[in-house]
Amino acid sequence: VATGLGIYLFSGLAATQAFATPADEALETLREGPATQNVVQNRFFLKTGRFEIAPVGGLVPNDPMVRRLLGGFALNYHFSEEFSAFSQIFYSPDLAESDLKGLTNTLVQIANSGTGGVSFQQPVDKIILGATFSAQWAPVYGKINLLGESVINFDLYLQGGLGLLTLQRGYARYNNGQVQIDRTEVDVMIPASMGFGIDFFLNQRTALKIDVRNLMYLGAAPDYSADDGLPVSESRLYQSLIVSTGVSFYFPNMSPRLTDF
Repeated sequence: VATGLGIYLFSGLAATQAFATPADEALETLREGPATQNVVQNRFFLKTGRFEIAPVGGLVPNDPMVRRLLGGFALNYHFSEEFSAFSQIFYSPDLAESDLKGLTNTLVQIANSGTGGVSFQQPVDKIILGATFSAQWAPVYGKINLLGESVINFDLYLQGGLGLLTLQRGYARYNNGQVQIDRTEVDVMIPASMGFGIDFFLNQRTALKIDVRNLMYLGAAPDYSADDGLPVSESRLYQSLIVSTGVSFYFPNMSPRLTDF
């Protein structure tokens, strides 16, 4: 009899759980809290405890006066899937007057053709060497299905930190029928660095990286009459936007997945 009663009670409990009403489920959620779920399951690529090194190339698109093409390396250590420490160093060669954009040449030539006997000098600042050191947060991980044939895994990240910039300051002026640059001094600036980027994971060791960061620093305002010998007392905020891309290599090998992420 006891055995039969136990079977009966167990069957009744199972039936009660099987036919739980939405109200019962709502009460359970209220008591226990909502279950945490990761929308994207089975991460193809894991970063925790791995180094990332990437040769990169880029440019400074927001400088209207000079062209700046960059090359360098990025190094990243991932403490977790979301947080990492990022550093980057880059170099841009000085190509003298070949770096000048059309706007600079036009301004200098127009000023030379005017009257008044004033020798116009256009200030130009060239980024020569730079580095950034920042904390990186990757809150978004996703997958793209390309025409149902293949899936590309990616993540989006934000970064913030400090940097170091070496600037070659000079003045473009008209001399003997051509535009030339008079170099003056080299300045070292410590800018704030903020930006974002995206990684497309090609396999479990490599990824395509696209990175955008803005370097902001205070400096002396442009001096268009540098030959008067008077220093500039005003300062202004400068922003150098650096856009770069490269291929990242991760090491050591990815740890085996023990659970779904």
